Amino acid sequence: MRARSWSGDPRAPGPWCAAAEVASVGAWTPSSSSRPPTPAPTSGVGATAEAARVVAVSRDDEHRFSKPVVDEVTLVAGWGIEGDAHAGTTVQHRSRVARDPSQPNLRQVHLLHAEVFDEVAGSGHRVAPGDMGENVTTRGVDLLGLPTGTLLHLGADACVRVTGLRNPCQQINDFEPGLLRAVLGRAEDGTVERKGGVMAVVVSGGVVRAGDRIRVELPVGERQPLVPV
Repeated sequence: MRARSWSGDPRAPGPWCAAAEVASVGAWTPSSSSRPPTPAPTSGVGATAEAARVVAVSRDDEHRFSKPVVDEVTLVAGWGIEGDAHAGTTVQHRSRVARDPSQPNLRQVHLLHAEVFDEVAGSGHRVAPGDMGENVTTRGVDLLGLPTGTLLHLGADACVRVTGLRNPCQQINDFEPGLLRAVLGRAEDGTVERKGGVMAVVVSGGVVRAGDRIRVELPVGERQPLVPV
């Protein structure tokens, strides 16, 4: 029996391996990892999602698939989350370390949209914050539709820059049989859809808690869609 790290309702405001065989078409409709980036706001560089909030925060000082939910996390610029196994200037995910431990760490913080919990629940999967190894669980932000380089301001001080997509793999099925099919599939046009959230690096440090607002600041210039990192 797997352990659960969350006892609340993920609908309330509130390390995967690098490669995997693509499952059959998933049911995701709001976002696609292959679609054009989110359009620019009508005015200004940044965009603010009024309803966008942090649902939960999680960290673990050991390399385990799921991370326990905690009251708050401290983000450190250029490093990641204080006390988390994936913090560091160079790669910390074990699959990447085995390949080249000198690579820069583009996966300091993992963010996952709580909306995916609602979606996979339709297939009978019960997933809660922290279960899929994310550090920050969000609601109200279309994470998968953001362009590369988007800044996400979390709470009063912290800010992360989105570097790419999380790439789901077999460890998800080890956690919950059949779940991989629900978060990794193909769209009608044949492109791969990855629904495992996004990765980011810390630009500005600060404390982040459940209930904190999220402000989205889109990059200036040509915008590139997210790809796996």
